[in-house]
Amino acid sequence: MLVVLMKKLLSLCWKPFKKNGGNSNGGGGGREGLLWFRDIGSCSCGEFSISVIQANQVLEDQCQIESDSFGSFVGVYDGHGGPDTARYIVDNLFRNFKEILSETQVVTSDTIRRAFLQTEAGFTDRVTQLFSTRPQIATVGSCCLVGVVSQKTIFIANLGDSRVVLGRRVGKTKEIEAIQLSREHNANLEAVRQELREQHPHDPQIVALKHGVWRVKGIIQVSRSLGDLYMKHAKFNKDPINAKFRVPEPMNMPIMSANPAIVSLPIQPNDCFLIFASDGLWEHLSNETAVDIVQKHPHVGSAKRLIKAALQEAARKREMRYADLRRIDKKVRRHFHDDISVIVLFLNHDLISQGLVQGPPLSVRSALEYG
Repeated sequence: MLVVLMKKLLSLCWKPFKKNGGNSNGGGGGREGLLWFRDIGSCSCGEFSISVIQANQVLEDQCQIESDSFGSFVGVYDGHGGPDTARYIVDNLFRNFKEILSETQVVTSDTIRRAFLQTEAGFTDRVTQLFSTRPQIATVGSCCLVGVVSQKTIFIANLGDSRVVLGRRVGKTKEIEAIQLSREHNANLEAVRQELREQHPHDPQIVALKHGVWRVKGIIQVSRSLGDLYMKHAKFNKDPINAKFRVPEPMNMPIMSANPAIVSLPIQPNDCFLIFASDGLWEHLSNETAVDIVQKHPHVGSAKRLIKAALQEAARKREMRYADLRRIDKKVRRHFHDDISVIVLFLNHDLISQGLVQGPPLSVRSALEYG
């Protein structure tokens, strides 16, 4: 009986792949248990590799890569509290970006910022409509990391603690250095705590140490996100949302922000690739380790390879074998690692310098569920 039960449990981890992952402009795609991947594909600035591993009962991560005449758009959306915000972002952020771009005709930091704020406004409208019947949707949010490669420039916009790391060749050597391009918004960083204190000088409890972790109002780790409207609007911070999310003091101004930190930099001849990933990857791999893994292997399967390395490290920390970790189903898997999304973008300088668009428009989005 025990053997039969174990076989049934294992079979749940290896269901057939659901075709809900966007266009197939690339090779070597599919699924291995809770892992979804596309090993290699082509976009307007080079090649990409994309992969996601599910750990939660309901997948809270979403990611996408879009490519057209403007260049390439990469998004990693690390949801928390549920999947609603990340799913809304993957359906709307790029669409908003394209609408704004049709007006401006050129990608700028302001183009990207407006797309973020328009997406936040749209999600706020949705929460307002649903609050009476689904109040907990006001407590769902998502980190949001976006990269746009356009006009020989890299634009990075970030809310939360996802991260993008650039692999840049050192001089004429084969050595690749890791350069973090994104600024993170996690209360465990002293700079973020100081920023919050300056923004809320009359609130001594704006950050609090709880169970050894710094949190905004003792509740949430990130200071910027899309969603999390209970921390931005007093009308959502009340019954009937769960008491653990309610802030007792009057909310005279938003506690959290949806205004992204944005940087832009010209692409250098020695810039080789960009690694975009949700916090679940960086919890287990350093910037240098991730860049080293990508640099020492073929482009094909890079994103999947990074996830495998993170899972191997997660297993090591728990003193278990990687093979045993792979057999653990979603929900229980969350005790070992988070959902992880990774997109590796390899830069082709000939395409970028000539402004050539390779192939038809590309749209690849991660599936809503893998298990």
